[in-house]
Amino acid sequence: MTQTAAAAPRALPAGCSGTSTIACHYGVAPGTYDVTVSVGGAVAGRTEVWAEARRLMLPVTSTAAGAVATYAFTVDVRRPEGQPTGQGGTGSPGLDLRFTGAAPQVSAVSVKPAAQPLVAYLAGDSTVCDQPAAPYTGWGQMITTAVRPGAAIANYGDSGESSGSFLSNSALLPALLSKVGANDPVFIQFGHNDKQTSASSYRNNLTTMIARVRAEGGVPVLVTPPVRRLFDGDRLTPTALHVNGVGADLPAEMRAVGAAQRVPVIDLTARSKALVESLGPSASAQLFLRSSADGVTDNTHFSQYGATRMAGLVLQSIREQNLPLASYLR
Repeated sequence: MTQTAAAAPRALPAGCSGTSTIACHYGVAPGTYDVTVSVGGAVAGRTEVWAEARRLMLPVTSTAAGAVATYAFTVDVRRPEGQPTGQGGTGSPGLDLRFTGAAPQVSAVSVKPAAQPLVAYLAGDSTVCDQPAAPYTGWGQMITTAVRPGAAIANYGDSGESSGSFLSNSALLPALLSKVGANDPVFIQFGHNDKQTSASSYRNNLTTMIARVRAEGGVPVLVTPPVRRLFDGDRLTPTALHVNGVGADLPAEMRAVGAAQRVPVIDLTARSKALVESLGPSASAQLFLRSSADGVTDNTHFSQYGATRMAGLVLQSIREQNLPLASYLR
């Protein structure tokens, strides 16, 4: 990101309108696009940038009066633009950008097709997906801020999906696989909705996904499910740690599949357990949905803050293991 002086007040770029929220629409076909935005202007600004179905591309950025900050990213455009089964709405055709914040400003936008980008695909459930409406937020919506131009996140997470249902629905794994290119990473996280899945079925489902991703030239990466906020004293319960209703320890099964198939594993269960237990029963509530802040109490789904923290744990592991996306992180 670069910051320069603004010569004079500028009108909004073509395709943009609004003040407290500035919305921009570009009638492009589905695909992957390089976007460059210039935020700032004649007066001091505080701007954040969202793309498509609530994917955060630029965290709140301050610009001094008369200054402009230029920022670039690559974005996946598809239809439906959020959850692949259309839950929460299908969005509008083309690319939508929203400039929000305490004093949003945008002085220029450029959109052009991306040339041979790396695309990182996400396969998961409601804790991963592009949630269409606040306060619910998937970590896949927050990981996007860390990705440099030349790589994009294609989030195929979908609410309510188990390892089995994701395999069988044509809008999910089959649709994802039809887009995967050589060496594109595919991050696979399931467990929340495998409440009655046997250990053997869970292993078979994961092994099948791995084989199908590899058959398309992609690079599978397993992600154990993040914990729920269910405490017994100051420790999380087995249910919180995804020991399911038939006694299957799903994170342990996923780790075993990763070892057997020689697939990298991001142990988000262990990392989120350490985070949630370190905060304790009270303070950990801020990671999830609270009645006082969100109008709903939910110990499974994340607040925007919680999704941001989970995305940070995933990113930390990507860097530590030098996974395919690592060289594209900011």
